[in-house]
Amino acid sequence: MKIYTKTGDQGQTSLIGGTRVPKYHLRIEAYGTVDELNSYIGLIMCQDIDSHHQQVLKEIQDRLFTVGASLAADPEKSKMKIPDLVATDITLLEEEMDAMNEVLPALKHFVLPGGNTVVSYCHLARCVCRRAERLTVHLASESFVDENMTIYLNRLSDYLFVLARKLNLDAGTAENIWIPRL
Repeated sequence: MKIYTKTGDQGQTSLIGGTRVPKYHLRIEAYGTVDELNSYIGLIMCQDIDSHHQQVLKEIQDRLFTVGASLAADPEKSKMKIPDLVATDITLLEEEMDAMNEVLPALKHFVLPGGNTVVSYCHLARCVCRRAERLTVHLASESFVDENMTIYLNRLSDYLFVLARKLNLDAGTAENIWIPRL
């Protein structure tokens, strides 16, 4: 099987279910951004970080494939069974954040992105996640999107922020705090 089909050469692509849409369609932007986010998660995961974080990130990658598949499906035409996000997927992120926050110092300042390379990757992923969330919320205002998708993306951006703080702590790197010029 060839990877290229030539069916998208004129700027159209197919959703799951067969509907053809322009490649700039909001649904394509949403799942393309989730794919971009998943690539950043992979970049974080292959850094020298604790194996527990790597395992959680691997699970997040799996959930992001679920989100992407759901966003890639025409909600009115797709008969394909797509995996669902469930409440425990969101709870996992919350529990992971709670566990990391138990050992983190209290947050008293805004934190600027940076500290070390892997922390910077976390902040890049967080920003892409926020964009994916915005696009998914926009799409949900025009078409059906499972509410768990937007909730998951919201929690995931928070998780990536807390993970960045935790990885800074693990590396002994001082947080890059923002002290506003007055």
